[in-house]
Amino acid sequence: MAVTTRTLGRSGIEVSALGMGCWAIGGPWAEGARPLGWGAVDDDESVRAVRHALDLGVTLFDTADTYGAGHGERVLGRALAGRRDEAVVATKWGYTFDEAARQATGEDASPAYLRQAVAHSLRRLGTDRIDLYQLHLADLPVPRAEALVGTLEDLVTEGLIRAYGWSTDRPDRAAAFGQGARHATAVQHTLSVLRDAPELLAVCDKYDLASVNRAPLGMGLLSGKYAAGTTLPRDDVRGAAPGWLEWFRGGRPAPEWLRRVAAVRAALTADGRTLAQGALGWLWARSARTVPIPGCRTVAQVAENAGALHRGPLPADQFAEVERQLAALRSAALRDADRPHWPTPTLPTARP
Repeated sequence: MAVTTRTLGRSGIEVSALGMGCWAIGGPWAEGARPLGWGAVDDDESVRAVRHALDLGVTLFDTADTYGAGHGERVLGRALAGRRDEAVVATKWGYTFDEAARQATGEDASPAYLRQAVAHSLRRLGTDRIDLYQLHLADLPVPRAEALVGTLEDLVTEGLIRAYGWSTDRPDRAAAFGQGARHATAVQHTLSVLRDAPELLAVCDKYDLASVNRAPLGMGLLSGKYAAGTTLPRDDVRGAAPGWLEWFRGGRPAPEWLRRVAAVRAALTADGRTLAQGALGWLWARSARTVPIPGCRTVAQVAENAGALHRGPLPADQFAEVERQLAALRSAALRDADRPHWPTPTLPTARP
């Protein structure tokens, strides 16, 4: 059964069941010499990709002010010019950066910086409102995050944002916003067939929050195009593989994750879906709250991912077979070198 739309938590905002992640279209930026982008990108192709996504029924576009040190928001704003009312725009704040130098410079969790950041994002995006504004500092202590809620509520009242959320893999952080912030409506977190997040999904159920899924394709592993011998370029964040990035090590796909991809490939593609489409179908079958936002930077990637909308969630028997394969792999991991990485790898502590 096809799935085309979902409601963004308790906000009442309707979005396409599939979003487009816009980290990659920000292009190169770095923290010192360490790359934080996905390498060189063609801005014109990025614009075409966003517009093609709209044509195919994708309405949710997720970016952050820091992607490309502001460049990602500018590209998204250019792509949505004349079509803004067709889109639901989500962005994030919390990291500081030098736009001219394309450098990350730190973080700022103050209410004053929140005010400054939203104004700059609105300008770069070329819009008068942000539909979903997300705190980007995943590990910010709860009291410091709660100190921002008053300003966020003021921004809602002023019409500058419609709703807000937290980009975090920490259930206690998600719950803090869920239980105490009136217009909080989403938590953005890692979720894929390779890495479940039952505690975060339980928080979403309890507080009526949307589960916006970053890395739904394992940062490319579930596209099926990477093998053990693949080497990512050094200007790609996956090639540099910082500590918070779990899918790649030493510029190559981590072998324990590739084994998991191989284990579920047949079940995900049994009804003719591509591997990526099967992985997205698993997410929709996993929970009625999930809205995956796979990253795209080409028209071809958009077209493949959007094709999943017409196939919908995995059928129950197919979903059960994926779970059986994962259970078998989990048991085997207790006897081999995967054990340190299964079932719960260390949570990312900062980006994306």
